[in-house]
Amino acid sequence: MSAVSPHTNGPPATLTGRIIRPGDAGYTDARLGWNQLFSHYPLVIVFAQNTQDVVNALAWARQHDVALRVRSGRHGLEGWSNVDNGLVIDVSELKSVHIDSAARVATVGAGLNQLEAVTALAKQNLAVTTGTEGSVGLAGATLGGGFGFLTRWLGMACDSLIGAEVVLAEGAGCAKAVKADLHDNADLLWALRGAGNGNFGIVTSLTYTVAPLKSVAYVQATWDGIGGLPRIFEAWQRIAPYADDRLGTQLEIHRNEILLFAVLAEGTPAEARLLLAPVLSVDSPQVSEQEGNWGDVYAGFQIPTASEPANWKFSSQFTRKPFPREAIDAISSFMRDSPTDDSNFFTQAFGGAVRRSPRGGTAFPHRDALFYSEPGAGWGTRSDRPGVCDPLTPQAQTWIAEFSQALRPYVDGAYVNVPNVGMQDWETAYWGSNFDRLRKIKAEYDPQHVFTYEHSIPPATRCD
Repeated sequence: MSAVSPHTNGPPATLTGRIIRPGDAGYTDARLGWNQLFSHYPLVIVFAQNTQDVVNALAWARQHDVALRVRSGRHGLEGWSNVDNGLVIDVSELKSVHIDSAARVATVGAGLNQLEAVTALAKQNLAVTTGTEGSVGLAGATLGGGFGFLTRWLGMACDSLIGAEVVLAEGAGCAKAVKADLHDNADLLWALRGAGNGNFGIVTSLTYTVAPLKSVAYVQATWDGIGGLPRIFEAWQRIAPYADDRLGTQLEIHRNEILLFAVLAEGTPAEARLLLAPVLSVDSPQVSEQEGNWGDVYAGFQIPTASEPANWKFSSQFTRKPFPREAIDAISSFMRDSPTDDSNFFTQAFGGAVRRSPRGGTAFPHRDALFYSEPGAGWGTRSDRPGVCDPLTPQAQTWIAEFSQALRPYVDGAYVNVPNVGMQDWETAYWGSNFDRLRKIKAEYDPQHVFTYEHSIPPATRCD
């Protein structure tokens, strides 16, 4: 390990919190991420118990010239929240929840996952937009934009973010915590609303405006086989982005079935069925429905991580014009040849409140999309020895690459939370015309590019 740099302007930092090193019991569990396609061996993992632990860890990494990464829900899909021979600052144990029901404001620790956040709010008949997978970290999802079943009703997750506590690199070898809201460091709040996690500092808490939500109607439809995909997809894309804003829908296509999921906020199953009638009338899907508290419904459709494939590869994209028949036929063709039953093509309807930017604006640029979509390959069995080459890996990666290339004429942009490795214009794909402003904010809050990873935002220079 390198000695402390003499070029610091503060006292030598000491690591605090729950500290795990190689050789410690639990190191394997501590280093593994959700996507076991990637396997890293950090020098030390700090599970922060409070903000000061994060400040100390950041200062320690800087003083010892050690690479660092920020982690919460461990769903960094390309393994970028982990690093070999470096420091991982893990905020997943910062799980505080403070809800002011009267003011409709909630402040939560950055360690909450989406299931924990939905459950805590739903107990008080409140909600904020989250993604659909409960084990994903709330902070990471929000900071990249964040969308799910409530998006068309409440907007992106980042639209409800009105404040954050952020630990920044300061001076030479130091760190400090600051507040970012509409009054203090407002430009940093704007950037946090969509720039992605780990670009400017380490978020330790998030403050949201929350909405009242007493109940939802949840509808699931299943079609056997994918022969009816052209008619089903056409009907879905014709209504889903334009329906009642309370209706959020996802279409998920597997090689042997098509699934439609729908949530109607403050509605009944009968209302939901009426809104979905153009899709449900195609062929004869099996339909189930449920009405109840959002927390109960959300918990009910979660899939345990242990039941999911070990390895995943995705490609993200946004669509601003309805898919023509050629695009839908391409989806059918690739799904028939998908490497596993778990592999899928997933879509999420936009429109509604997504088109309205909140006060103060956001860095998320894809507000005019009709829908988001994502081919995903899932394969392999979970174990404590990830990174061992699975025989399906080359086939799965080739399938994703060719699938996303086939859809290129019909899509544009990409989602920073689902990074597209190998994309040449990733900067504008993620952030569009906001990229230059993000670089200037990066230069203000992290001029030395302490927070760096494969697709991190570089600071602007005087030459820019």
